[in-house]
Amino acid sequence: MPRKLKTYVTNLGFFELAIAAPSMKAALAAWGMSHNAFQQGFARETGDPAVIAATTAKPGVVLKRGVGTTGAFKEDAELPTALPNLKPPPMTKPKATPRLRTTNARSEAKENRAAVISFEKARREREKRQAKEDAKLEKQRATRKQAVDVAEAALERGVAAHDRAMAAIEREREALDRKAGKESRRWVSEHKKLLEGVERAGSHRK
Repeated sequence: MPRKLKTYVTNLGFFELAIAAPSMKAALAAWGMSHNAFQQGFARETGDPAVIAATTAKPGVVLKRGVGTTGAFKEDAELPTALPNLKPPPMTKPKATPRLRTTNARSEAKENRAAVISFEKARREREKRQAKEDAKLEKQRATRKQAVDVAEAALERGVAAHDRAMAAIEREREALDRKAGKESRRWVSEHKKLLEGVERAGSHRK
C-alpha cells in the first residue's frame, strides 16, 4: 500500500504554511523557496493530527494560517493581529540510520514513487481546475465587455439621433422666426393703411 504523503510546515512572512508532499524538496518547491529551510531549522515535518488531516485532504495545496495563531490551516487565511518573536529551533545533528536491506530499500523507493505520483496527480488536477476557472472568468469578462459595447453603441446612436432632431427643430424655429418677422412687417403696413381708412371714413361723416 502506498505510503501517505508527509505533512511539512514552515513560516513565511505573516503566515505559517503547511502542505502534504512526498518529500521535503517537493514542499520547498510548492512554497517557492530556493533555500533549504529544513537544514536551516525554519521548516519541519509535523505530526499534528489536525494539520495532517487538513493537508492530506488537499494534497499539494499550500494551506496557511496567521503566525502565532492556533486556528485551522486553510487556503485563504486572515492576517494575524499580533506577531510573536519567532526564533529557529536549535540545530541538531541527524541521527545515523541503520542500513536497510535491499528489499526494504526497493519497497521504500516504490512507496516514494507512488507518493510522488499522487502528489503530481493532485497538482495537475488543481492546475486543471484553475485553468477551467480562469477560462470561465475570461468568458464572463468577454460577455460583460460585449454587453457594454452594445450599450455604448446604442447610447451613441441615441445621442446622434437627438442631435439631428434638435438641429431640425432649430432650423424650423429659424424659419418660423423669419416667417413671423415677415408677417409682422406686413401687418404694420396693413394696420397703418386700415387706420388711415378709418380716419377717412370718419371725416366723411362730419
